[in-house]
Amino acid sequence: MSRFFRFALVAVLAAAGFGCNQQQNVSSPAAPAANVAPTTADAAIAVSIKALRDNNIAALIDNALPAAEAVKLKADWNKDMASEPITDEDRKQFAEQMATLTAPDAEAKMYAQIQPKLAEFDKQSAQQMPMMIAMGQGFAKSAIAQNKDLSDAQKKQAQDLLDATAQWAQSTKFTDPALVKAAIAEICKTARALNLKTADEARALSYEQAMQKAGIVLGGVKAVLAVYGLNIDKTLDSVKVEPGAASGDTAKVMVTYTAFDKPFTTEAEMVKVDGRWYGKHAIDQWHKHQAEIAAVGKTAEPAPAEAGK
Repeated sequence: MSRFFRFALVAVLAAAGFGCNQQQNVSSPAAPAANVAPTTADAAIAVSIKALRDNNIAALIDNALPAAEAVKLKADWNKDMASEPITDEDRKQFAEQMATLTAPDAEAKMYAQIQPKLAEFDKQSAQQMPMMIAMGQGFAKSAIAQNKDLSDAQKKQAQDLLDATAQWAQSTKFTDPALVKAAIAEICKTARALNLKTADEARALSYEQAMQKAGIVLGGVKAVLAVYGLNIDKTLDSVKVEPGAASGDTAKVMVTYTAFDKPFTTEAEMVKVDGRWYGKHAIDQWHKHQAEIAAVGKTAEPAPAEAGK
């Protein structure tokens, strides 16, 4: 379950930076059907963003990874999921949490537990929250500035988006009773939609089933953020993509969108692999991840002399 939540959160944060208008217009190509591979770099981005808009994690992965890599990911799913044994403590915690979130009166009980702490948190956050946000903003800006994979224009765009996010966080009262109740309602609604009662049941999900559950979680994360004024789907609906410079198997795509009621423009670098277009950064990170896995595997192999004993 933690993998579902982590994946969905990463996807929704990615959606905050990129979006796609589902309506066809002059500068945004209509996304091809789910079973048709996009033939241009800008169409490839449109497919991925539409998948995010539709909470379709399976389609997002299929469009983000070369076909051979996606096939391997699916084939290794059950083995990877079983790599960490479930403990009795895991089973107990999972069952208790799901029972709490899905009980008929879950919303009322959860708010009753949280409500006495809201005033105390308000008092503490009035002094600590601005400082914590500023510190986080500073660390993030430093990381962006030192990122060698980003161009100067991309760094500025990321920093501008970070500033807007920080401003939203500072101006939002997360402890407002009405908002807390609405957020709890969305969390419980998502937990019920997952329809999972035990950790073993979750572990036994096939790849296709797990992606469907991950899409439910992504929708839930979006709904909670929307309660607090961060409407990811609205951002996704605002985006326009335009083809940029292209040369051989590399291309750039200009992406414009609105977030926090402010306009943003960024440039996406794309690469062609086996006749299809993919985000360069995603491909680079995937290859790096695969290399790390291979290196760990070689380290774990016994030496020839030991293997023959």
